Amino acid sequence: MKMGKCELCHYLQIVAIFFCLFGISQAEFSMSTSKPYIQPGKSRTKRSWVWNQFFVLEEYTGTEPLYVGKLHSDADRGDDAIKYVLTGEGASSIFSINENTGDIHASKRLDREEQAYYTLKAQAIDRLTDKPMEPESEFVIKVQDINDNEPKFLDGPYTAGIPEMSPVGTSVLQVTATDADDPTYGNSARVSYSIIQGQPYFSVEPKTGIIRTALPHMDREAKDQYLLVIQAKDMVGQMGGLTGTTSVTVTLTDVNDNPPRFHRRSDQYYVPESLPVGSTVAKIKADDADTGVNAEMEYTILDGDVDGMFKITVDKDTQEGIVTTEKELDYESKTSYTLRIEASNKHVDTRYLNVGPFMDTMTVRIIVEDVDEPPVFSSRLYSMVESEAAKIGTSIGTVIAHDPDAANSPVRYSIDRNTDLERFFNIDANSGLITIAKLLDRETNAVHNITVLAIESQNPAQIGKGFVAISIMDINDNAPEFANEYETTVCENASPGEVIQEIRATDKDDPSSGHWFYFTLPSDASNVNFTLQDNKDNTASVITRRGGFRRQRQSVFYLPIVIVDSGSPSLSSTNTLTIRVCDCDADGLAQSCNAEAYTLPAGLSTGALIAILACVLTLLVLVLLIVTMRRRKKEPLIFDEERDVRENIVRYDDEGGGEEDTEAFDMAALRNLNIRDSKSRRDVTPEIQFLSRPSIRSAPDNVIFREFIWDRLKEADVDPCAPPYDSLQTYAFEGNGSVAESLSSLESNSSNSEQNYDYLSDWGPRFKRLADMYGTGDDSLYS
Repeated sequence: MKMGKCELCHYLQIVAIFFCLFGISQAEFSMSTSKPYIQPGKSRTKRSWVWNQFFVLEEYTGTEPLYVGKLHSDADRGDDAIKYVLTGEGASSIFSINENTGDIHASKRLDREEQAYYTLKAQAIDRLTDKPMEPESEFVIKVQDINDNEPKFLDGPYTAGIPEMSPVGTSVLQVTATDADDPTYGNSARVSYSIIQGQPYFSVEPKTGIIRTALPHMDREAKDQYLLVIQAKDMVGQMGGLTGTTSVTVTLTDVNDNPPRFHRRSDQYYVPESLPVGSTVAKIKADDADTGVNAEMEYTILDGDVDGMFKITVDKDTQEGIVTTEKELDYESKTSYTLRIEASNKHVDTRYLNVGPFMDTMTVRIIVEDVDEPPVFSSRLYSMVESEAAKIGTSIGTVIAHDPDAANSPVRYSIDRNTDLERFFNIDANSGLITIAKLLDRETNAVHNITVLAIESQNPAQIGKGFVAISIMDINDNAPEFANEYETTVCENASPGEVIQEIRATDKDDPSSGHWFYFTLPSDASNVNFTLQDNKDNTASVITRRGGFRRQRQSVFYLPIVIVDSGSPSLSSTNTLTIRVCDCDADGLAQSCNAEAYTLPAGLSTGALIAILACVLTLLVLVLLIVTMRRRKKEPLIFDEERDVRENIVRYDDEGGGEEDTEAFDMAALRNLNIRDSKSRRDVTPEIQFLSRPSIRSAPDNVIFREFIWDRLKEADVDPCAPPYDSLQTYAFEGNGSVAESLSSLESNSSNSEQNYDYLSDWGPRFKRLADMYGTGDDSLYS
């Protein structure tokens, strides 16, 4: 039975797969003629086995260990005298060997992508002596690949951009998928690409993965982004192959393929005539479907603005055309403007000129609205000139203003007094004539800048401003005078004809031809000491006429000098030059100009004189300090106004120890009666005269103190606000040895008492209680 070519191919494939699974994995043994194996102590023998490569399929899913192959040695006679040992990669953990039969099995599932092959070593050992019967030999177990990995796009997802309107076949991007299977075995790693989503706009090359455009004239303005899905399939895309996908985002970039277009052919704007220069009057915009630089605009005013009233610029953010004023609008001059404006692309792509002209035009009508404007002066600045000799009421000039509106309202004028604070000028409210209201003085103010206000009669809120500069012409009304305050000196040893001072003059006037001064001495003055020389250059020199000046005779000279200016009429003034006589050194420099210096001893300098004066002042200060300190020490112990004795009234209420008791009170304050002449106590009326010291000593001490107390009691009786004074005076002199004797009540009840206190009843109501206690009257409590 004959087989066709197709059946033969299928048969061969089945045979090949069968051998791969079963037959190829068997170990083939043959006698080897390689180097002999020499055991120690034995004779040289031949190697009796050799290993071929073993193969094992990856991803085995069976329940039993996978048979890999069989090892057999010629020395093995089947009596179990030899055992087989396996070492190397995966020995015992992955691969195991039957030590009796030499069969090798894989106990774990293998993955070629993790490890493609394993290198092991095998040896036949005598079971009794544990000596190798064969030399150790190395062999490889290779993991046979199966198609168990799908293709993967490691760099996905992808993004790309191409210009819109790109031609068919324009390369967009290349995608690459990788397959972890063995590329050297079969078709498991051979990938084929296809497009799942994105047709009919794009296509992909099956072998290379290059994505290209498939349709012409893709317009960004219609759709600017596309999402593609690319598939990679192994086994060269055949049935049963594994697949992987990725996404590709393609963005169309803009090109200038759209011309600008106005959506309106004409527009109209209303603006007031009072709009300031530079103000926006209109905004226009041409539509352009492009973006970025392709949509940048340029606007131009083609016609309708012959006077250059407007300007158009571009807003870079919005690409709008901004129409602004270049000059002031005037409703009375022109009420409307019709502008034809062109918009064009700034960057034109010549490839798309066939689309149409990349420009468009529109008409903009600007209507000027009337506004009530303030009066306008015929000139921005009026310049006027007047002499400072002009009289009050003199006319200087006239300003003119008018209402620019169609109504042409009458105008009234006034001066802004903030610019004419001293009111030098007046203005006629109707005619605008400016007159002088106050005498002018060029030397005070040479130019007056005033502001004139023009006010509409019908609408006073509308005020125009005009500016007037009035220059004052000079007249010769100021006499010349010395340019400086001269300090002129002449040396005692000066010789005749010596120049001691150069004189200059100044004049507040400002003649157009400049100043010219003449210097002379008064004609009626005869001066034998000095003379004056006019230098004919607006200066004069003072010259000595003699020598031998002496400070003792005359230390100061006064020289009158007449200065005449060149004005018309000319003015003159007499200025006095003070000349001091000084002692000069050999170079002619003044050392001393005081006449008093000659009264000093010879050789005594000014520094020495100052030192002497300082010493004298220091001594005087020391003497004054000593005198002051001594006076303070001798100051009598009396309470002045600031030390009120009434502070001690309520401090003690017990009896003192008399003159011997120096702790409670100071007796010297009462015994030293000289203090009455210098200071008065706060509770004593100043008009009462004290007794002098001789009168005090002429009477017994107790009588003196009694009189003193009596005078004070009278004053206390008269003064209703004075505190009781008896407690201090009474108890201050108690105790043994008191010259005032005892005033204690301890002895008041004895009939032999020398004290008589009946006078207490005469001291007034404040001492009535004491009088009742110590008096000897019939109504006494102790009588």
